[in-house]
Amino acid sequence: MIEGLHSIVLPLPIEDVWEFVSEIEQWAPLVPGYIKHELLSERTLIWEFKSELGLMKKKIKLAVEIKEWQVPNKITFILRGLNEKFDGTGYFLAERVEMRQTKMTGCLILTAKGAKAPIINALLKTYVPQMTKEFAETIAQRLQMQNK
Repeated sequence: MIEGLHSIVLPLPIEDVWEFVSEIEQWAPLVPGYIKHELLSERTLIWEFKSELGLMKKKIKLAVEIKEWQVPNKITFILRGLNEKFDGTGYFLAERVEMRQTKMTGCLILTAKGAKAPIINALLKTYVPQMTKEFAETIAQRLQMQNK
């Protein structure tokens, strides 16, 4: 299991953060390497993006299923690789720091399966934390731009 965890304190009320992250359509295009996504239901989407794992460049297709919405604090989800053998989980967490200040945390836990798993998991040790950081920071930038 490879984990990426990144937190950012935003000068926004928790309600503004929640309004953004609770809408899949708003944050799905912000993943690094984004190609496209397809919303299958309110809780399920297919996500396609390019990843660079060391020297390997891959197009990854994941099914993302929202498991729980805890208004206004947390969204948990599971990931399942459709064209590669990946499984994972993750969450967005919003915590009120002050009335107009919110700590937003993004977490992604990913594991490769199958014959190439030892090699892929070794590459994921760098990739997952970096992707989680980039994704969380991109969401934070978008939130701040929308709320100016």
